[in-house]
Amino acid sequence: MIKILFKNTLAILLFLTSAQLFAQGLKGKVTDSAGLAIPGATLQVVGSKIGTSSDGNGLYALKFPSAGAYKVRISFTGYQTAEVAVQIDNTVKTMDFVLQDAKELLSDVVVVGSRSTPRTNIESVVPVDLISTKDVKVFAQTDLTQILNFVAPSFSSNRQTVSDGTDHIDPASLRGLGPDQVLVLVNGKRRHTTALVNINGTFGRGSVGTDLNSIPVSAIERIEVLRDGAAAQYGSDAIAGVINIVLKKITPYSFSTSFGQSSSGALGRDFSDGRTFQVDFSKGWAFKNDKGFINFAAQYLQRGYTNRGGLDTRPLLYSANPTKGPTETEAAFQARFASLKAADDARAAANGLDRNNMRVGNSDSKNGGGFLNGQFNFGKTTQLYYAAGFTHKTGSAAGFYRLPTQTTQIDLSIYPNGFLPFIDTKINDYSFSAGLRGKIGTWDYDLSNTSGENTIEFNIDNTVNASLPTGTSPTSFYAGELLFRQNTSNLDINKKHTFDGGFLTSLNTAFGGEFRIDNYQIKEGELLSYSNGGRLIGTSPTASGAQVFPGFKPSNALDKSRHNVGAYADLEAEFGSRVTLEAAGRYENYSDFGSNFSYKFTGKIKLFGDVSLRGAYATGFRAPSLHQQYFNNESTQFVGTNATQVLTVNNANPIVGQFGVGALKPEISKSGSLGLAGKIAKTFTFTVDAYNIDISDRIVFSSQYARERSGGVLVPTGVVNQILNTVDPTAQINSVQFFTNAITTNTAGIDVVLTNRFNLGTKSSLILSVAGNLNKTVVRSIQGSDKIESDPTLKAKLFDRLERSRFESSVPKNKLNITATYNVSKLSFVARTVRFGEVTYLNAIDPNIPANGLPIQLDQTFAPKWITDFSVSYAASKTWSVTVGANNIFDVYPDKLYINPRNNANNLSGDAASNYSGGLDNTSNGRFLYPRAVSQFGFNGRYVYGKIACTF
Repeated sequence: MIKILFKNTLAILLFLTSAQLFAQGLKGKVTDSAGLAIPGATLQVVGSKIGTSSDGNGLYALKFPSAGAYKVRISFTGYQTAEVAVQIDNTVKTMDFVLQDAKELLSDVVVVGSRSTPRTNIESVVPVDLISTKDVKVFAQTDLTQILNFVAPSFSSNRQTVSDGTDHIDPASLRGLGPDQVLVLVNGKRRHTTALVNINGTFGRGSVGTDLNSIPVSAIERIEVLRDGAAAQYGSDAIAGVINIVLKKITPYSFSTSFGQSSSGALGRDFSDGRTFQVDFSKGWAFKNDKGFINFAAQYLQRGYTNRGGLDTRPLLYSANPTKGPTETEAAFQARFASLKAADDARAAANGLDRNNMRVGNSDSKNGGGFLNGQFNFGKTTQLYYAAGFTHKTGSAAGFYRLPTQTTQIDLSIYPNGFLPFIDTKINDYSFSAGLRGKIGTWDYDLSNTSGENTIEFNIDNTVNASLPTGTSPTSFYAGELLFRQNTSNLDINKKHTFDGGFLTSLNTAFGGEFRIDNYQIKEGELLSYSNGGRLIGTSPTASGAQVFPGFKPSNALDKSRHNVGAYADLEAEFGSRVTLEAAGRYENYSDFGSNFSYKFTGKIKLFGDVSLRGAYATGFRAPSLHQQYFNNESTQFVGTNATQVLTVNNANPIVGQFGVGALKPEISKSGSLGLAGKIAKTFTFTVDAYNIDISDRIVFSSQYARERSGGVLVPTGVVNQILNTVDPTAQINSVQFFTNAITTNTAGIDVVLTNRFNLGTKSSLILSVAGNLNKTVVRSIQGSDKIESDPTLKAKLFDRLERSRFESSVPKNKLNITATYNVSKLSFVARTVRFGEVTYLNAIDPNIPANGLPIQLDQTFAPKWITDFSVSYAASKTWSVTVGANNIFDVYPDKLYINPRNNANNLSGDAASNYSGGLDNTSNGRFLYPRAVSQFGFNGRYVYGKIACTF
């Protein structure tokens, strides 16, 4: 009894003590000047580590260790930071905070696009989209490229399939231009690109982009998308614009985890694949006495593969189709064919060989990484800042299935029923940036150094080297590695002068320099991944190296570097409160191709109220990447239904010289934009911007120059045959391709962003936004070398109709995003529908020109489609919230590819005009039902998910 009494007394004392310890506190609501709640506002007790953030209804609660006088700092992007003195006693006080708008109501401050004082996005002199952390985490998408694809109308990116390394790194487009024509910054510092150059038949073929998915979403405070040419300010690549990713600073503890999967009923089947698990964490700690902060964020994402492939239509899987005898009747032939097919089908069933033998969809992927972001203040004007990130990503993507009939690509003693090879990748991404900024007199300076590295290791699994003696081939190979490393040093000087009583009211002067070193490496694979063991099938040689991805040879291996120096000057003047003008110029000198000078003029005039007219004219450039200059390999690619060995040569290879092609030059751009931006009433904001971009000397990856044949026999006098015979007299290599400056393009379009926010009461609000993009790219001219121009056959293959369509019509020409967010009490409903415009695929050969005496209709336009997402969130408390939702809730798919009637597994005809053929459409024997050569919105169907989040 005494023991029980002691325990109860102790429990009461502990409860009273803890209640006393945390009896003093502060609670309330954070709103804007219109009385609308501000979710996610940061509240920090100055000089301590005490802090929190407001919940979905703007409510907050702070606990203090003792009574006394404190100062609370309240901040949120787009609003003026407030510091309020509070006197805490031994009670919980209620205090509401109202944040004043930062110059413009409901607009957000951006730093990209100007070196002057940060402005809100409707006051900026050039168009900038701002995407907050709430925008990137509210829906089902878990990686950054997919989030931006659905949020930013001018941005386009889709996961690729059956395309080697591009299955693992998503190519992206801004304003319809290439992945390498948009510059990515992190905290305003240049981000390195990937080690991968896209060489397969996807959007962005021949380009090198930045792997946005190597940056954990949990580390991001906001994303600024500058939709304007900015090479004069930031250097090479910024032709379409700039994406600046701003990392989190002082934030509360934040955890979230989600799980989802496809739930689709396409193709008459129920799909429950693509299971995705995600968990993330972030926390930002403030140092005492305003000495700075440190933030750490991490994310792990595991995504299962999806498969939307069709059934293989080849009538026979174990043997070639029979040939009709010269005296055989059609009825007799079909009866014989049917008997062969029945036996073939029975054998396939017994051995488990499924006609659904491909994986056409997302690859398997595991992605884990973290980011550190921090700052240490030396006094009031000097800060040491730093950011470091590491991501490790593994993936497994399938290639084309090798059937038993493909005897030169298979070892039947190892795989008697054929095999599906896999390209497994290990991708490591490192980055580190550090700098010192402060004042020297009245001038601001920023001295920084940023390093980054991306490596891609290729391991080929479930495959063979068919050229090795029967039964001796390994089934997995190390095929080599790609590496890209970049180091950038910057010095930026800036000063804003203000003038009283004159025509000129302020002048911001900025200038600086940059020194950058790029390094690109190809590392060879193991010997058996690329060698030829000499095995013959009859008199036919077998394919060298690992099937699906032969390893890099010693002759492919290289280690190439270059450096460049740059200097810029930037002047921005304000003439009263209505007129702003800016001029910038930048000179760059590269060690490999020479120099370039770019300039830019921008201006903004306030017309009336808060409505402004803005415009810009700029020149720009993009330096050819080291990847484009030096990448070389030999690969197995499928053209239609035929496997072919393709040699990619770099511009230092004598083969390129035999085509008359020289060293790569930089791409040169001229762009202009004109727009209106502002607000009407207190809650409606709008931006409307038209643009025009001309680019000359665009670098393209040529079409494949194949050996000339007549009736299936090589033509010795053919130009390509003679060129390839210099390196491959046995004719194992069928085609060659290379990089060259070849086309001039024009891209024109218009961006529109409209947002309105409605206060529906003290506990509810509604936010409506409409954003759209219209764009059109036209190839205005094609110019090859003198030798190519003098030979009509060579010129036709330099940049054929298929390659043209990748530039002109492979991404949507228009996109419309309509989003509604309704908050009421503890519930939040978010609905979004996105209209992806039409895309068009063109066949390499003009359909009006018969092939083998038969017209082939491979051109196809895919109609616009609406994709709708919906989610519901419930804030169970200030700490916990739960979300359920669906992406593509109506299970919408792109139009199916056209399938020729002759491409049918039950087509047993012996008539040459109607017998089986898998080469009369783009489905690769029926296995691709949806387009992969264009980039509309993917084809995985409905995705359902649930998410739990905790913030404290």
